[in-house]
Amino acid sequence: MSGTKNAPPGRPQEIATPERHFISHRPLKSAVPAGLQQAMFGMGCFWGVERIFWQIKGVWLSMVGYTGGFTPNPSYEEVCSGKSGHNEVVRLIFDPAEVSYEELLRQFWQGHDPTQGMRQGNDRGTQYRSGIYTFDQDQQAAALASRARFAPSLVVAGYGDITTEIMPAPEFYYAEEYHQQYLAKNPAGYCGIGGTGVSCPIALRSE
Repeated sequence: MSGTKNAPPGRPQEIATPERHFISHRPLKSAVPAGLQQAMFGMGCFWGVERIFWQIKGVWLSMVGYTGGFTPNPSYEEVCSGKSGHNEVVRLIFDPAEVSYEELLRQFWQGHDPTQGMRQGNDRGTQYRSGIYTFDQDQQAAALASRARFAPSLVVAGYGDITTEIMPAPEFYYAEEYHQQYLAKNPAGYCGIGGTGVSCPIALRSE
């Protein structure tokens, strides 16, 4: 991954993005309501990733954007250059009374191949890396525990080591308007997301 020296300079202003979610019509930049929580995942091209999660009962809001790099308020073209250091991610606001963080982790592990390094399927580049970006110590512990429990199943199935980065959530930058809920606007659009077929246990909490 390129360092800060080669990163595009970005811009001080935010990239233009919609006011409201295309499906729920909730404000896309809503504050996290009391009692709800955030989650953020990178699993490859964010179009298909967002569709996985907006369909889950208890996910109150979904949005796509960029995180983990050096360029402030990056454009899609800057992220695709591989020099910004950013990853394509989906950020969620969810109701833990309806869907647990552990269940979101299960969907994360089963929804893509976390052993591919800087690519996902035919999509290659640092922006397609697997990542879990946590918002508190409980999420960090749950993410690490889930990786430890899922890794042996992948090995048995003939896959390599997990390459997923797990780290406290860096700043999230919203992606451009046309990327938000892309596959709801374009149902026949491209989706390069595919899992390994290896089941991840639902009971991920530490004993």
